[in-house]
Parts: sequence; structure tokens; C-alpha cells
Amino acid sequence: MGKITSRLAELGLELPDAPAPAANYVPFVRSGNQLFVSGQISAGPDGLITGRVGDTMTVAEGAAAAQRCGLALLAQAQAACGGDLDRVKRLIKLAGFVNSTPDFTDQPEVINGCSDMMVAVLGDAGRHARSAVSAAALPRGVAVEIEAVFEVE
Repeated sequence: MGKITSRLAELGLELPDAPAPAANYVPFVRSGNQLFVSGQISAGPDGLITGRVGDTMTVAEGAAAAQRCGLALLAQAQAACGGDLDRVKRLIKLAGFVNSTPDFTDQPEVINGCSDMMVAVLGDAGRHARSAVSAAALPRGVAVEIEAVFEVE
């Protein structure tokens, strides 16, 4: 078991299977030592995590949905690295989208659900640049979608 996989287990986190694309795109693209992972939507063991933060969901529920996006991002990175997550050297950037009401302004706190988990799992290599914005709607009515750029070996 690799270092990152061991850290996930210590935190009580389990990666889902890398989700298949839902439309005409690929789940990830590698260019040199950069790995671009397509947006991962909030989903848990029971299916999609849907809702609108500030209306049908709390900030804490949104952050939990964002963490699930982060686990899917790591699952895609693992698939891109031939099953070896230790080939991930750094998380470079996250772009997070929150399905929220027009007056909602706590997008950073929602996306922290993913950011905090990445730092907990990857340590300093999990510190990253980031965007956290609202969206009037997201695919399939999900609460959160997050894309990532990783540095890999």
C-alpha cells in the first residue's frame, strides 16, 4: 500500500471507482507532468448528492459534497497514474463550482471540504491555487462540481 493510500485509510476515507464520463469528453488528460482532471460532480455511495446550498443544503452539507468531489478527483488521478497514487507529486489547482442561491456568498467554505481533505491527504503537496464560484445550476442538479490540475511523475 502506497503512502497516499495509507493516509486515506488513516483518515477513514475510501476512494470511489473513477467515474466514467457522462458526455463527450475524457475524464483526464496528461500533458507532460501535468494531469488535468475533468470536473467531478458530487456523488456518494447512494448516488448523486443534489441540492442548492443556501436553500435545500447547509454550508456543512455542501462541504461534505465537495469532499466527495475531491475523492473522485483522487480516483481519477489514481487511474491516470496506472493505480499508483504516489506518482501524484502536487495538487496545483482546483476550480470549484457551487450550486447555490443568488445571494449565497460562502462558496470558499463549501469548497474547503475538498481543499481541507487534499491537504490532510497530501500534506504540503496538497496546498493549491483555487477558484470557488457559484453556479445557477450544475449537471444533474448536483450540489458541487470540482476540477483539478495535478503534477505527476
